[in-house]
Amino acid sequence: MTSDSTTASAADAPDGDATVSNVVLVTVDSLRADAVSPYDAERHSPVIDDLADGGTVFDRAFATGNWTPFSFPSILASEPVFARLGDIGVDESDTLAEALSEAGIATGGFNAANGFLTDHWGYPDGFDEFESFVTSVGSSVYSRYLAAHPTVEAWIQLATSPVRRFGSKLRGDDDDRPFLDASRMFDVEDAATEFVDDADEPFFLWIHYMDTHTPYVPAPRYIREVSDGIVGTHQMLHAHARTSLGLEVDERTLRELRTLYQATVRQVDASVGRLLDGLDAAGVADDTAVLVAGDHGEEFQEHGHLAHYPKLYDELIHVPLVADVPGLDGGRVDGHVGLDAIPPTVADLLGVEPSAEWHGESLLPALRGDAVSTRDSADDPAAEPTDDPVVSVTVRGEDVTQQPIPRSLSDGDLLVSARDNDWTYVENVDADAAELYHLPSDPTQQENLAANPGERAQAVIDRLKPVVDAHAELLRERGAAAAAERGEDGDDEVDEDLEARLEALGYN
Repeated sequence: MTSDSTTASAADAPDGDATVSNVVLVTVDSLRADAVSPYDAERHSPVIDDLADGGTVFDRAFATGNWTPFSFPSILASEPVFARLGDIGVDESDTLAEALSEAGIATGGFNAANGFLTDHWGYPDGFDEFESFVTSVGSSVYSRYLAAHPTVEAWIQLATSPVRRFGSKLRGDDDDRPFLDASRMFDVEDAATEFVDDADEPFFLWIHYMDTHTPYVPAPRYIREVSDGIVGTHQMLHAHARTSLGLEVDERTLRELRTLYQATVRQVDASVGRLLDGLDAAGVADDTAVLVAGDHGEEFQEHGHLAHYPKLYDELIHVPLVADVPGLDGGRVDGHVGLDAIPPTVADLLGVEPSAEWHGESLLPALRGDAVSTRDSADDPAAEPTDDPVVSVTVRGEDVTQQPIPRSLSDGDLLVSARDNDWTYVENVDADAAELYHLPSDPTQQENLAANPGERAQAVIDRLKPVVDAHAELLRERGAAAAAERGEDGDDEVDEDLEARLEALGYN
């Protein structure tokens, strides 16, 4: 690719009216689709709602993994996890940032301290400016303990919130700073705003938020916004205490956890609003496309657990994907899409040739109004769909809640799912166990039709199982080749500070 490719833009396409010079990609950790108002009208995310009103909402967008390191190879390199190195990184991948940078586009990436999105796994590659905000946790016993036990720090900050609130009022400040500074929301905001102010067009900006990841410790004002006004901040101590002590999660605790989670969603929503204000202040809002996506979802005991353990149900892989592109009317897209479509879509918007190595296809036709397939497989479940199903992957150890996150295929059983508009097929490839769910009749995926399939269910299995098996075979082949190349001494060692930050996210 050469810089000449930047002279083409979406505006030059004969069937499109988009005028895009820049793209901002906002990814939000642990953001499930029904947590934002474009997907659930009862939610409160007015900024994302405004983007959706003027843009395009992909109703069936799916992550390719259940947690960040399994999903991000698709988001920033349009390839499945384990597809190249046999591990969770993108170090030798053709990343989106590399493709854009080679084409002469300024690139900036700012990650709010997620240790899996760092230089250790190749994520800065191609970015002119990159900051992961994974800093030293300090040498004192106290600082290292808090880094590894963020819920304890949340308790401390919750308990001191009245003092902080009183101080904010005295200073005339908004009460919008999150309890837990580890979320690094304002650092990311400041870095992104500075990048926009300094960058020459065209540019690509990626921002990743961590506020919606456990533990949920939003600023008090956002708790008040998403609750009925009766639930007080101190009552949230109840939820943190019970979960950290491993006590039973009763209905009250689950309700409080959901309230805290929705408050963090609103907190991120407000931050996105300030970023959009920054684009406007810099005079680039009218020719900047904005994409917002979750990297995976979050479970609230729909299948027996909290957070995002190794499972492939919709609460963990159905994510929001909203795109507001200047010059395009937008609307809602019903057909299923995977997050590996993000790199070719961004490249397409900026007039850059996509890498031949990328697995996904551009969504620009859908953004222009050309429909993604909405064929209802219930009409003919054995028929070949127009679009391939979205394939997602996880690796599960002996116990569902086993940590750390698997970093290679050898760390547990490989689970692969194929998801289209109406059906989810999940197979534990190593244990030869399968699940099948029909979403229109069973939206929470509770009735496993693969246990005793009728003719209709068997036809779907016959259609989706080869997709799953082919993907598993690809990953096994790549993983074996990578392991052989690394040899016996190829262990993936992580430095002490990074391990501490991963432990702070709950990964030992």
